[in-house]
This record gives sequence, C-alpha cells and structure tokens, in this order.
Amino acid sequence: MPASFEALFGPVSPAALALGVVTMLAAGFLRGFVGFGASLLIVMVLSLVLGPVAAVPIANLTGTPASVQLLPAAVRDGDRSFVIPFFVTSVIAAPIGALVLITLDAALMKITISLFVLAMLALLYRGWSLPKTVNPGIMVSFGLGAGFVQGAGGVGGPPAVVVALARPGTAQSQRGNVIGAVSALSLASLIPFWYLGLFTREVLLLSLLFFPLYSLGTWVGARYFAGKGGQHYRNAAMLALAVIGVVTLSFAVKDFLAG
Repeated sequence: MPASFEALFGPVSPAALALGVVTMLAAGFLRGFVGFGASLLIVMVLSLVLGPVAAVPIANLTGTPASVQLLPAAVRDGDRSFVIPFFVTSVIAAPIGALVLITLDAALMKITISLFVLAMLALLYRGWSLPKTVNPGIMVSFGLGAGFVQGAGGVGGPPAVVVALARPGTAQSQRGNVIGAVSALSLASLIPFWYLGLFTREVLLLSLLFFPLYSLGTWVGARYFAGKGGQHYRNAAMLALAVIGVVTLSFAVKDFLAG
C-alpha cells in the first residue's frame, strides 16, 4: 500500500474506500428521493470495515450538507407542527443516545429498533394512520425516542419516517415531513458526537472525501422525485423501510450471536 495513502487514511484499505464510494452514492440517492435511509445504509456497510463508533459519526457528517441541500423542500412542503417538536426533542435526547453508543451493545440496540420499525410498518400497511392534529405529548414522545435512537446508533430516521408516513397528506407533504425530521436528527447529533471525541482525524478525512459523492447522489434522487418518482413515493418509502428493517435486523442478530 503506498505510504502516502496509509499516512492519510491509516488502516483503511483501498477496497474499503471503494466500498464507501458506492455506498455514499446509493445513500445519497435514497436521501434525495425518499428522504431517509441514507444513514442506516452508511452505518450498516461502513461498520463492517470501520466499526460502528467510526461509521455513525461519518454518516452524520456526510449527511449534514444534504440536510442543508434539502432544507427548502422541508420548509416548503413540511408541516411545522410535526417538524418543530421533532427538532426540539431530538436535540434533548441525542446526547443521551450518544452516551449509549459508547457504553452499550450496539447490536442489541439495533435488533430492538429493527423489530419496532417492522412492527410499525406492518401497521402502516394495514391502514393505520394518525389524525391530522396529534396531541403534542405524543409528538414529543416520538421526538425523544427518535433522538435517543439517532444518538445511540445513527438510526433514528426510520422511527421518525413511520410517524411521518402515518400522517395524512400528499407525497410532497409527507416527504417534506420526512426530510425535516431526518435533518433535525442529523443536526442534533453533531454536538454530542463532537463532545465525546467521535470526530477523529480518520472520521473527518473520510467524511470530507465522501460528502461530495453523497451530495451528488442526493441531487439525483431529488431530481427523480421531482420527475416521475413522486407518484411512487409512499410505496417506495415503505419498501425502503421494509428492506432497511430486515437487513439491519439480520446483521444485528448475526453480530449479537457472534459477540
């Protein structure tokens, strides 16, 4: 391996970098089209080569520019009564979750989250929905839970998405709510990850390398939604949730049994 490469990226192999490139493009497309799933895909793949303590903050840093990139859609189409409580409560809960990331079994946490998401998805498929006006206490509870999960494993998006899809509205409004909630979760994790020292030199360098690819994928995904993708949004979002839930559960169970 060239000395200059190793000096920059340490133990990260060129094969791992190539895997990261493909992952970032796919994750960006997911974020741009359905508004979520990117962090979970990044964490799932990069954890195999870097470990979760590096993969989670990389997913957070590379996704932050996309949050700004997609912000106009969230402001234009999202429901403030949904997004604002999520933002405030996730900021409160994310630091607690970040402490869990470095102290508890990440595999067990992901098994629990995956089972919850799949159960809620089954309810969505059977027609469960929330009323247009929801008790603020319920929204605060969902925000606290999603923020905690985001800090603990970088996977707070799917629980938030389940709630967003359960609210009545057009594909544009549901996507706006999803983008707003996922962006809030991403931003809420920045300070606790920094405070806990998770933004290491390796994490920062890899994030700088990857975020242009993530942003490119996000742009392509957003363009697809604006074209023909919008009419398939809800089905695509539910399919993405199902795939993410099943795959994450499989990997988490494997890791838990191995540990």
